[in-house]
Amino acid sequence: MTTTTANAEADRRTVSGSTPGAARGPRRPGRIRRVGLPYLLLLPALVLELLVHLVPMVMGILMSFKALTRFSIRDWSAAPWSGFDNYKISVDINAPAGEALLHSFWVTCGFTVLSVGLCWLLGTATAIFLQDTFRGRGVLRTLFLIPYALPVYTAVITWAFMFQHDNGLVNHVLHDQLGLTDKPSFWLIGDNSFIALLTVSVWKGWPFAFLVVMAGLQNIPKELYEAAALDGAGMWQQIRRITLPTLRPVNQVLVLVLFLWTFNDFNTPYVLFGKAAPEAADLISIHVYQTTFATWNFGTGSAMSVLLLLFLLVVTGLYLLLTSRRRKTADV
Repeated sequence: MTTTTANAEADRRTVSGSTPGAARGPRRPGRIRRVGLPYLLLLPALVLELLVHLVPMVMGILMSFKALTRFSIRDWSAAPWSGFDNYKISVDINAPAGEALLHSFWVTCGFTVLSVGLCWLLGTATAIFLQDTFRGRGVLRTLFLIPYALPVYTAVITWAFMFQHDNGLVNHVLHDQLGLTDKPSFWLIGDNSFIALLTVSVWKGWPFAFLVVMAGLQNIPKELYEAAALDGAGMWQQIRRITLPTLRPVNQVLVLVLFLWTFNDFNTPYVLFGKAAPEAADLISIHVYQTTFATWNFGTGSAMSVLLLLFLLVVTGLYLLLTSRRRKTADV
């Protein structure tokens, strides 16, 4: 009897061990819920992305193929198709619209190169300077991040008041206090408007570069600098041989983000100059806005926006391809 009971218990254990799926069967719903939970949490963001970006983008592409003006905007879906006429008008540099768009494009390119370069240079230099520990470093870091923390409209409106011709702080310091100019300058009109726009852009953009580079510097071991100092390397040699090569992946992402933000910047020139920016500061974002809403030519404005999107996609793709090849070459 005892032998029979023992054999039955052994058989039951064998059957239980040979069918693990049956034992884990009740746990499958919980495992499925755990796998599907991240997608469920991402669903609201995906819906907002669809509504805020993708749907307007598709509508803008459709509008670029229509002869959409003030006379047909009430029922834009019934506007006549124009094919690629809006694109031909935009890229025809011999026509007024194409010539103005080309001028705006070159102004935006020059503005972007200068702004991104200065933001990266100031941010990197400041982050390296504040890498060493000294009294008051935390206070300086906080002060340097204030321009980035301020709302864009608040910061730009403040600069607009400072650039006023009669009672602005900039003319008061440069002309009244330092005597660097013969007479008060007009900063919001004429050729000086480009300098004013570049100043505001760099002022509010370089703290972001400082923050990113400062975070990247935390991953560089101090032993590398100590070993380089023992080998007789000076500060500039350490920056050139250790800091900049180690920060290369961080700088690659930083430059791309700054480029996209600056090239697409609409808030800064719009708040600083209003609806009509001076010719010297006619960024492409403001130019597209004026073409679309000032002249009520929504078809041509949409075509210009699509061309801008294609240009940014091409530049971004080439930049990522170039940086990835350099990274592979460095790894080899």
